[in-house]
Amino acid sequence: MGAFLLRSVETALRRGGAAFSHLPRRFFSIESSPERKVAILGAAGGIGQPLALLMKLNPLVSSLALYDIAGTPGVAADVSHINTRAQVAGFMGEEQLGKALEGSDVVVIPAGVPRKPGMTRDDLFNINAGIVKSLCTAIAKYCPNALVNMISNPVNSTVPIAAEVFKKAGTYDEKKLFGVTTLDVATPASNALTDEDIKALTKRTQDGGTEVVEAKAGKGSATLSMA
Repeated sequence: MGAFLLRSVETALRRGGAAFSHLPRRFFSIESSPERKVAILGAAGGIGQPLALLMKLNPLVSSLALYDIAGTPGVAADVSHINTRAQVAGFMGEEQLGKALEGSDVVVIPAGVPRKPGMTRDDLFNINAGIVKSLCTAIAKYCPNALVNMISNPVNSTVPIAAEVFKKAGTYDEKKLFGVTTLDVATPASNALTDEDIKALTKRTQDGGTEVVEAKAGKGSATLSMA
């Protein structure tokens, strides 16, 4: 998941043409590297923290805004000690959400509650839908041209919610909204595998998130693989 998300964000950050044509060109030092701000919404959670680390290590990121309802000052202080170009700032609470988003080129959303044993994706939807709607409303207001990467589960439901929010605000662009997931949608390679092997591997792949939740016995969900 980390490699996939890094490729997704790096592709977005490298687009110097249409995707960022609306943005002023600001340059960093003598290397003439354009400044790119990434905001992570849900940065203090199990996915958000390792994701913040990955973004801090990305040389294409010049500014990293970490937002959550609590705990982000500590996460920001922690990753700020990593010696890379990205300047890190932590934002906490709804009153600071706008400041976290202002000027963002890329927004990544791992916010929401994690799955617990016995929870279905419908259960997740009932909780996370409201969170995603609120965050996307703020995105439409403070950084309407940003590329938005949705991690909050269930992704096949949260992405359409985000799309509807952006449509209502008049900021929707299908080329700038992405659902990010590989944990339970990948399919195994079929080389030299029997039909039974393929069925078994396909089922395990589809149930990857549930497997991790049950293995952690209610004390966490799939976080490292998702980041």
